[in-house]
Amino acid sequence: MSSAATPRPTRTTLRAPGIDWVLLLAVLALVGLGSLLVWSATSHREDLTGGDPTAYLKKQLVNVAIGLVLLVIVMATDHRWVRIVAPLAYLASILGLLLVLTMGSTINGSRSWLEFGGMSIQPSEFAKLAVVIGMALLVAERAEGHWQNRVGTVEVAGMLVIAGVPAALILLQPDLGTMLVLSATVFGVLATSGAPRRWLALLAAGGVTAAAAAVALGFLKQYQVDRFMAFTNPDLDPRGAGYNTEQARIAVGNGGLFGQGLFHGSQTRAGFVPEQHTDFIFTVAGEELGLVGAGVLIALLALVIWRALAIARHTDDVFGRVAAAGIACWFGFQAFQNIGMCLGIMPVTGVPLPFVSYGGSSMFAGMLAIGLLQNIHLRSTASLPTRYVMPVRVLASR
Repeated sequence: MSSAATPRPTRTTLRAPGIDWVLLLAVLALVGLGSLLVWSATSHREDLTGGDPTAYLKKQLVNVAIGLVLLVIVMATDHRWVRIVAPLAYLASILGLLLVLTMGSTINGSRSWLEFGGMSIQPSEFAKLAVVIGMALLVAERAEGHWQNRVGTVEVAGMLVIAGVPAALILLQPDLGTMLVLSATVFGVLATSGAPRRWLALLAAGGVTAAAAAVALGFLKQYQVDRFMAFTNPDLDPRGAGYNTEQARIAVGNGGLFGQGLFHGSQTRAGFVPEQHTDFIFTVAGEELGLVGAGVLIALLALVIWRALAIARHTDDVFGRVAAAGIACWFGFQAFQNIGMCLGIMPVTGVPLPFVSYGGSSMFAGMLAIGLLQNIHLRSTASLPTRYVMPVRVLASR
């Protein structure tokens, strides 16, 4: 006797793009760990906290909350609107940089902040993202208009103009750290978008020549020159220009394998490392969490960069591919610069560690970038690796 075949549930995998949970969870882990490190670096500093040990923790959690809202807004925005808003975002960043030069506040030798009712905004942080999406939009429109993905001389020249205007304004502040990050990001975008190798070689040589000329002709301020000299030889002035590097290296070295424990770092508690909740936050991780904890932090940053590159690789949208690659270059070089100056392998330039250092502008810009990455991922039509999409059950007939 035969019977009709009954449908049975089979397991299959939808390849429709979705939220990149690996990227999102890595960012959440970074901001969580960063908030703890900020708390540890500031809880004993009454000169900063006004007697409230959790003051900076609360402020950082507010920054994180606002950043997450920005992430969700960008992620949920129609991708066509993202491209429409891109030129406006670029122009807004230029306006912010111009306002800084005319009415900005000077901190640590750089006029980089705008004050609004007790709140500080650093436009140069947003300029990094604005330059990335501006360059991505140019490449995308040229490629779509010519039905090709080739980046030639015209495209390279246009991208350099887009990057050159904010770069010049940042240099006038002067904010050398942001300038270095922006330059590395632009070079990375050009390299990943297929710019001719002769252009890349010419730009690399030009960058080295310009840096040497800036030092030789006195365009840099004396404290910036002193920092570079201290980088080449920290023992040259251990109590002056080399102090930050020397104390940072001591703090990281004190941590050993497993660290001295949160809120128990000797260098941190003694206040020997300046700006430890911002530029030198990695020294808190190294001293209090040790090699293992610092390694976890670096691994999380590497995970974010890897996912950004994966999103760039899997999307077939030119704008999304260039923007995602640019964000990866931005995060990658900035993390390397920040950690490198804490270890003495890069000069002290004062750049925050993405998602970890205290600060609203850096957090907001970073979260906007993550929202854009998720937006690109959600709208991607490329096939995604099955391990990054959610399996579902469907009924299939035999």
